[in-house]
Amino acid sequence: MCGRYALLAKADLAEAYFDLAELDDLPERYNIAPTQPILVVVAGERQAPGSNLPERRAMLLRWGFMPGWVKDPREFPLLINARAETAIGKASFKAAMRHRRILVPASGFFEWRRPAEKGAKAQAYFIRPRKGEIVAFAGLMETWSSADGSEVDTGAILTTAANSDISRIHDRMPVVIRPEDFSRWLDCRTQEPRDVADLMKPIDDGFFEAIPVSDKVNKVANMGPDILDPVEERAEEAPEKNKGTEAPPSSDQLSLF
Repeated sequence: MCGRYALLAKADLAEAYFDLAELDDLPERYNIAPTQPILVVVAGERQAPGSNLPERRAMLLRWGFMPGWVKDPREFPLLINARAETAIGKASFKAAMRHRRILVPASGFFEWRRPAEKGAKAQAYFIRPRKGEIVAFAGLMETWSSADGSEVDTGAILTTAANSDISRIHDRMPVVIRPEDFSRWLDCRTQEPRDVADLMKPIDDGFFEAIPVSDKVNKVANMGPDILDPVEERAEEAPEKNKGTEAPPSSDQLSLF
């Protein structure tokens, strides 16, 4: 799963990395949590051949996917992640996989290694690229409309099986899209889900490094840079198998609506 992440890159770096139109200043966000607004990248208007105009645009949406057919969001679970292995055919994500694929800029994500010993504290990690300051997670978006006509843009991050580096911590990780594949992933006009299925796989070993951090990240109210301070790693234990897309411990999440 991916239940928390950070975005620390400056606006000019994000503009260049994603080929975006001018961005306003990006505030450093150290502890992005479900239900909060998140920055995402979507395909822009198709440009004429030879144009040097940006290919993509940025927008904000709420982290917590809501399919358009949901009538009462209070009776629907908060979907912060979508499993890459099943998203193409799953009712909740099928339409978005075909028509509304997005990129989620990040500087890294948080994960927890939960020991098998009952009552033992989980070890939190900040998992970041070894090279560079920014990475793109694959995502899906949907605009949910209420009965009164109001709308909210919502989204989820796609996850896949963890690679060897991450599997000692958790069995899932976000799908990473490399810059050379941005256009293909975002092109929902000509690229059907089966055409981009090869992109939804674990990133190569060695891409990420995992830094043990304190449990300050568990609380949404902790938003300062100190949550990234390295700590001494707790003794290695066999991680307890994690299930589903539940939020991290003590998440203090707000309601999506």
